Amino acid sequence: MNCKICNNKSEKIFNAKVLYKYDVDYFQCTACGFAQTEEPHWLQEAYISSMNLSDTGVMYRSERMSKITTSIICLFFNKKGFFLDYAGGLGVFTRAMRDIGFNYFWHDPYTKNELARGFEGELNRKYDAVTTFESFEHFVEPIEEIEKILELTDTIILTTDLISIPAPKHTDWWYYCSEHGQHLSFYSIKSFETIAKKFDLYYYNAMNIHVLSKKKLGLFGSLLFKLPIAKHLLYLGFFVFNPFLKSKAFDDMNSFYQKKQ
Repeated sequence: MNCKICNNKSEKIFNAKVLYKYDVDYFQCTACGFAQTEEPHWLQEAYISSMNLSDTGVMYRSERMSKITTSIICLFFNKKGFFLDYAGGLGVFTRAMRDIGFNYFWHDPYTKNELARGFEGELNRKYDAVTTFESFEHFVEPIEEIEKILELTDTIILTTDLISIPAPKHTDWWYYCSEHGQHLSFYSIKSFETIAKKFDLYYYNAMNIHVLSKKKLGLFGSLLFKLPIAKHLLYLGFFVFNPFLKSKAFDDMNSFYQKKQ
């Protein structure tokens, strides 16, 4: 099997049960370290519900990432710009970001928008940045999906856990998530560097947070993201920036009343 990121040879690393019943081979690229399952024939069954039961971190992740993303936007991008949450799930993160004060919009063709209704994003415009959390590991064809997102923006802010080289055993890493069968693609630092080079992007990493952007974040950005505690500093930065941002919660409510009049 060839790597879906760099097209080099991938070698089998183990076989594991997916959805507790399918014997599935996992492979890791010998060049960039990207790991992938065999072609996923079980996806229709895996996606009976787009939100899997074992993902108990939806609310926690949205709370954390709303603060971290606030700092990233305020430090490096136009805070009055337009932003899209891609694969936005129930709309928790979009609503949180609008409540903080950003022009945030939602998109997800597979999940019903419950909390950001009225703020569905258009796919025929450009956004200052697109966020997409815990989605890259679901991509069957990562390069094709990244191309789609880059049609919408020059900056992708995403989360996914990094795989080591060599890959951990199936029993040693929870992120394989074979019980629900939705995690198919696993990225190393070198995988992201390869993606950045392919699309002529700069790559910044803070633990499981990744920024791919055509914009160089400058000396400060480079130094910040090299710090082992960068993720924690970005979280704390929210409390510095938040007092200077105006929530859209009441403005959004008033706009709905005005539309009904």
